[in-house]
Amino acid sequence: MTLAIDIGNTNIVIALYKNEAWTNTFRYETKEVQPPFFYETALRNILLEWGVAYSEVNNTVISSVVPDLNDVITDAVRYVTGYEPLRISPDVMKNLDMPVPRPYEIGSDLVSNAYAVVKKYKTDAVIVDFGTALTFTVVTREGGIRGVTIAPGLKTAIGSLSDNTALLPTVPLDMPLSAIGQDTITAIQSGVMWGYVGLVKELVSRIRLEMQTDLKVVATGGLSSVLEPLSTVFDITDKMLTLEGMRLISVYTGKK
Repeated sequence: MTLAIDIGNTNIVIALYKNEAWTNTFRYETKEVQPPFFYETALRNILLEWGVAYSEVNNTVISSVVPDLNDVITDAVRYVTGYEPLRISPDVMKNLDMPVPRPYEIGSDLVSNAYAVVKKYKTDAVIVDFGTALTFTVVTREGGIRGVTIAPGLKTAIGSLSDNTALLPTVPLDMPLSAIGQDTITAIQSGVMWGYVGLVKELVSRIRLEMQTDLKVVATGGLSSVLEPLSTVFDITDKMLTLEGMRLISVYTGKK
């Protein structure tokens, strides 16, 4: 049984893998660092709610892009499960059976995405991850990660409008029917949502052109289904991609 914890800038996702499937997930907002007992108590309560005994968890893996949370959550996992969790660090990335450029710069979430695509789907791809940032990771089976493109995420874009202007509100991430807004809310939705449809299409097109190959387009992230017009652009939509990559990395590392 594998416990995976994906620590992102917006959310922390905790998930359980057993019987060849992801059976339980829990997501909550990433906040400022709390006292160590907070994370230990929270993890115990989550496993209790899932009906999972601490002793049943025999493999734990952590991906984090929030360094301040690394130690407290690692300690919490160790105290609760009795196992030292695998954190997907630069040293782990350097020893994977997939080339990872600049392991001290690239996020472990992007590496996990790429690893899952190569090992699970066995294809060359551009991975579009809708998170705090909107990322495009290019990966090939032979060459590993070839590069990454980063843009502000949907929530980040809409939030910045509200935060930096006096009269514009924060609006829901709903796809408007028209590209022409009729009031303040639909005006923002039209600009951001349809704008991001164009952004994704253009970047995918240019990446394919530069790579000179017909890469598969794999979408992931909590907001991967929000931009409905992109459904025909994506060959695969897999919201569990990061977690699956984390699990596969832990399996590979454990066999070495």
